[in-house]
Amino acid sequence: QVQLVESGGGLVQPGGSLRLSCAASGRTFSGYTMAWFRQAPGKEREFVASMWTSGTMTYYTDYTDSVKGRFSISRDNANNTVYLQMNSLRPEDTAVYYCAATLKALLFPSRTQPLRYDSWGQGTQVTVSS
Repeated sequence: QVQLVESGGGLVQPGGSLRLSCAASGRTFSGYTMAWFRQAPGKEREFVASMWTSGTMTYYTDYTDSVKGRFSISRDNANNTVYLQMNSLRPEDTAVYYCAATLKALLFPSRTQPLRYDSWGQGTQVTVSS
């Protein structure tokens, strides 16, 4: 399994931006499906975005509908890091954000299911409030 460490959370006003980072250990990072999930108090963990490859080193992305056009997932394989750029933040984006990884080849909608992922970070709090 890969070890994951998130950073970049914090308090931001509505309409603001944050960039989350997830640093991963391991030598096969480029082959991992990487994803971001979030969990608000009293709610289930929900899918935010994923980035995956079919093995050709072309990467594809998925987003949950509520963040399309506002959030962007990207990765830097040379530095074993995946990012989540979050723009136009809303109070309903407030949650603990988790990075997840798996080497399994997942079809949609499996990529959106937390139980499909083998490694998780500790989470980083994002609070959107005025």
